[in-house]
Amino acid sequence: MRSTKDYIEIAEKYGAHNYHPLDVVIEKGEGVWVWDVEGKKYLDMLSAYSALNQGHRHPKIIEALVEQASLLTLTSRAFHNNVLGDFLKKLAELAGYDKVLPMNTGAEAVETALKAARKWGYLKKKVPENKAEIIVCANNFHGRTITIISFSTEDQYKYGFGPFTPGFKVIPYDDPDALENAITENTVAFMFEPVQGEGGVIVPHEGYYKKVREITKKHNVLLIADEIQTGFGRTGKMFAVWHEDVRPDIIVVGKALGGGVYPVSGIIADDEIMDVFTPGDHGSTFGGNPLAARVGMAALDVLIEEKLPDRAYELGEYFMDRLRKIQSPYVKEVRGKGLLIGVEIKKEYGTARPYCEKLRDLGILAKETHEQVIRFAPPLVISKEEIDWALERIEKVLTEGI
Repeated sequence: MRSTKDYIEIAEKYGAHNYHPLDVVIEKGEGVWVWDVEGKKYLDMLSAYSALNQGHRHPKIIEALVEQASLLTLTSRAFHNNVLGDFLKKLAELAGYDKVLPMNTGAEAVETALKAARKWGYLKKKVPENKAEIIVCANNFHGRTITIISFSTEDQYKYGFGPFTPGFKVIPYDDPDALENAITENTVAFMFEPVQGEGGVIVPHEGYYKKVREITKKHNVLLIADEIQTGFGRTGKMFAVWHEDVRPDIIVVGKALGGGVYPVSGIIADDEIMDVFTPGDHGSTFGGNPLAARVGMAALDVLIEEKLPDRAYELGEYFMDRLRKIQSPYVKEVRGKGLLIGVEIKKEYGTARPYCEKLRDLGILAKETHEQVIRFAPPLVISKEEIDWALERIEKVLTEGI
């Protein structure tokens, strides 16, 4: 039987070293739990960066996947299939918009939103050709394509990958005045994350969503909410911007839309924006395939039927409250929204990674982000008892240190 070391060695030998995973080799998952190749059980506190909101191998989602896989998996968009329309209708109605443009990965969905905003700017706002500007926030994470890293403020994401795509302006996050001052007659959109997950679980001040909506409306600028990580219940609402009853012009979705089994993403918007696309403008061989559509519908059904956004709100409040009560000399701050929670380690006590390694040894899988932050984002199907089980071990690590 191969050991953890054997599996890691072969992956390291034949795979590009573009990730630095924890030394654990997972073989099986169910609900909030995973097992490694040596039979050790762990509580998954990362949920594949929120792609597993419904938990590992949710029976309803797996049933939909298997059933559809036995009938039809792919047609490309050269032909219609009998599943896509129902999926688009379900997602559009859930979000409250006219249309959905389906893609596969989060980065593809962000690229789609950027293309939609630029073309809308030229056709509808009458911005001069090739002059469109899109405003984004410092500390953002929207994906890894050349265009997306072009407006990243993280040096490592950009090093060695230039020249970069022009047309973007970066302002501080959680600063409505900076947005107001950055807008010009050529500004077509402002894109932001309702919570900066990869940036260290940064939660803006209350009222920020409302304020940026007012500013963008006033200046006829599209508001694009990247809800890839925050959407589908993670923060305690179906979409994070719903905490302030805000309706962006474009919502970018992905991750949990695939129910943890298949990549499904897209943008959601009204006809005013979607009608800038004509046949041949934009597309994807796999986008909107019948397998993705069937899985996406099941993923949405689970979120709604099991009231997972409400669950995330209640359990997130409980989890954060308990974390804040831990008397730890190593912790600078606990912050979050719903079940997207960050525990920031003080710099004088090193980075967050050794804390994640110690948690792993105690049966909890969490991952550091932005050097100093331990991110806790379990599947939304987690129970209060399972959170209590985790808290015992988290308290041990945060009070004893490394």
